Amino acid sequence: MTEVRITHVGGPTTLIEAAGWRLLTDPTFDPPGRRYSFGWGTSSRKTSGPAVIPAELPPLDAVLLTHDHHADNLDTAGRALLPTAGVVLTTPSGARRLGGNSRGLAPWTTWRLESPDRPAIEVTATPARHGPPLSRPLVGDVAGFALRWPGQRHGALWISGDTVVYEGVREVARRLDVGTALLHLGGVRFPVTGPVRYTMTAPRAVELCRLLRPHTVLPVHYEGWSHFHEGRRAVEAELAKAPAEVRARFRWLPVGSALEVTV
Repeated sequence: MTEVRITHVGGPTTLIEAAGWRLLTDPTFDPPGRRYSFGWGTSSRKTSGPAVIPAELPPLDAVLLTHDHHADNLDTAGRALLPTAGVVLTTPSGARRLGGNSRGLAPWTTWRLESPDRPAIEVTATPARHGPPLSRPLVGDVAGFALRWPGQRHGALWISGDTVVYEGVREVARRLDVGTALLHLGGVRFPVTGPVRYTMTAPRAVELCRLLRPHTVLPVHYEGWSHFHEGRRAVEAELAKAPAEVRARFRWLPVGSALEVTV
């Protein structure tokens, strides 16, 4: 049995303390109020700030960056933090843009975090698609990450990244035994593209839970930005209609304080 401490900083940003390692996902530390352009006529305003500031973070062994080109996953303050981490794991295109200590992982390739004083963690990039079919040239590349290390009881810790449910994500369910799923939700949409969604909606999260059958589901990426259109209330309303065995898997991370999760 392995206990992992996960602290939800806000939006997609979490601090994962596992097996002696400290990993940060999608750093977003700017204060609220600013509007950011996402290209192609889309933009969003940050509506809440981080629950933890960078100075309060422990030394970081790695940053798991699902993508670098949208400010709700990497903002200005988060970008300034990257050189302080041991390594930044991201998409191959993101690593080319960032340079420095970043390393690009294509889907289903693995990076080993190794140290003589703690068990190694295997970080495997998983497929993600940040929108509808054929949207990749517009929205860019995104990755998820599966973390595996000795002693896990329930299976890998999987970070979905900003993705909809599509064949690549269903492949994750077929290929991986997922114990804990950190799901990027929010039902992202923009006025310029109408009803098109760019991240998982609550019904799709429930559908994916049935496929993955994880021990624990932890929603993130559902609050703090104006382009997030499904918050906690919408997810809870959908869960109320789901079978009890699905509802029991979902846990809400308290913002700003660590939650211990058995993985």
